Amino acid sequence: MIIVRSPLRISLGGGGTDLPSYYLKHEGFIVSAAIDKYVYVTVMRPFTEGIFLKYSQQEMVQHVEDIKHPIIRESMSLMDFKTPQIEITTLADIPSGTGLGSSGSFTTALLKSLYIHRKRHISQMDLAELACQVEIERLGEPIGKQDQYIAALGGITCFTFHKDHRVSAKPLALSMDTLFALEDNLLLFFTGFSRSASQLLKHQKEKTADDDAEMMQNLHYLKKLGLQSRDALEEGDTRRFGEIMHEHWVNKKRRSPGMSNAQIDAWYDLGINNGAVGGKIVGAGGGGFLMFMAHDRDKLRHAMKTAGLEEVRFKFDFDGTKVVM
Repeated sequence: MIIVRSPLRISLGGGGTDLPSYYLKHEGFIVSAAIDKYVYVTVMRPFTEGIFLKYSQQEMVQHVEDIKHPIIRESMSLMDFKTPQIEITTLADIPSGTGLGSSGSFTTALLKSLYIHRKRHISQMDLAELACQVEIERLGEPIGKQDQYIAALGGITCFTFHKDHRVSAKPLALSMDTLFALEDNLLLFFTGFSRSASQLLKHQKEKTADDDAEMMQNLHYLKKLGLQSRDALEEGDTRRFGEIMHEHWVNKKRRSPGMSNAQIDAWYDLGINNGAVGGKIVGAGGGGFLMFMAHDRDKLRHAMKTAGLEEVRFKFDFDGTKVVM
């Protein structure tokens, strides 16, 4: 049996500029961090012929083209599985649709496990790009490249998305004190809302493709804030980073009408008034997790718990997509 895990992620700045509709014209930049919450994929060879899949549903088919799960179908097709005798199971620490990049994590874990199953090697950068090929090119999802790259590489990483489709990755130059301050004071709270990132990102993709002036100005500014976030963190100024997060969220909400709602806004204001410097919804928006940078984490935790929000505590992951068995 092969077991591969891929980390989920939080975006620390520049989110939205990793979509091809933006970076092919203007170059994107994102600071992203992998966390110690994972998607797991197991692969084994069963005793009987066929393809056995166990995820939120179960499938048993004889041919790759009959697989209903789109990512599994396209990944196996891309790797030219002809007459497979394989069983694939997937599990996750946190459910999909919560803004932590689970789709990219699943795709990188799946592809890595299939490569190991075939006794083939793939580099982490090639793995990320192959996952992008599956989700963006083959399936036509209106998503960016951040999730696949941070899942594959791990760490707290700065990504530049070049106009020629290349992606450059550089670890954020953090002191240990700043790293510990982030782990202590970046807090995640589940809103209880799940949503489809594709629907929200489709709106951005269409507006960007049409060179909508308001959308382009918004994304230019978010990229600028991403660069400022990098500088603040490398200088060890976590309070300034929290203030930039607030500014990022205010501008992010203007990007799409489904980015927030009255309940999320009320919870956000509650956090800001009870120990948070700044925060935002992680991911495309509309639900999932509220992330705050705290200056008084005990006060913030008490306020969010009283409001009925569950905290998910985390540390950063520096392994990326990894074979664990």
